[in-house]
Amino acid sequence: MLWIPAGLALAFLVLPIVALVLEVPWERLLELLSAPEVGTSLALSLVSAVLATALSLLFGVPLAWVLARSGAWPVIVRRLLRALVTVPLVLPPVVGGIALLLLLGRRGLLGQYLDAWFDVQIPFTMAAVVIAETFVAMPFLVLAVEGALRAADRRYEDVAALLGASRWVVFWRITLPLIAPGVAAGAVLCFARALGEFGATITFAGNFPGVTQTMPLSAYLALQTNPDAAYALSLVLLTVSIAVLVSLRDRWVAGVTT
Repeated sequence: MLWIPAGLALAFLVLPIVALVLEVPWERLLELLSAPEVGTSLALSLVSAVLATALSLLFGVPLAWVLARSGAWPVIVRRLLRALVTVPLVLPPVVGGIALLLLLGRRGLLGQYLDAWFDVQIPFTMAAVVIAETFVAMPFLVLAVEGALRAADRRYEDVAALLGASRWVVFWRITLPLIAPGVAAGAVLCFARALGEFGATITFAGNFPGVTQTMPLSAYLALQTNPDAAYALSLVLLTVSIAVLVSLRDRWVAGVTT
């Protein structure tokens, strides 16, 4: 009996993608994708997603280590910290964009000082795109790396420490290779999420062609004036997303689910 609801669930997830593929104007696909604005938005999307993934690795891996090694902390503190880290996963992206605007806008909590002291304005720039994507995508990396850290055998770290290795050497030579599959899986998921980000980006960075207009924003704009172009852009995003997820090999997925 479980095959019936399982089949319905699979159909619910797959049929919208099938409908998109069938609706794509294949005879005009190259013409639609050769438009200059398509290449610009695709390049902007890829560059911003790569930068967001790099920032997530730089700050997310240490954060995951703190979460995984916080066993001695009070339970309420650990739960609160983990809740704060995972809030962007359930927060509506538009709300995240508004929060970033209130923090880094010209009159924001920090943005007012950046503007007054350094003449730096972040909203509606390429930097805003990267920040918005990092905000919504980093939790995927943190959760994946934290799971890998919790599953890693800490005896190797203890032995290395007993042999005189410093904490940095233990982390770099022992811990990091042990959790590499989880880090790779988290980075891939982070990249995929950043590539498809829409709500926080359009709220915090705007929709300026050549500056902040990523592929999702370009597809949304095209849907209102040129549906065929929107279908073609959606196909590109779908293809890139599938390619990224297929690259999640079995051992990488194991690093996420442990």
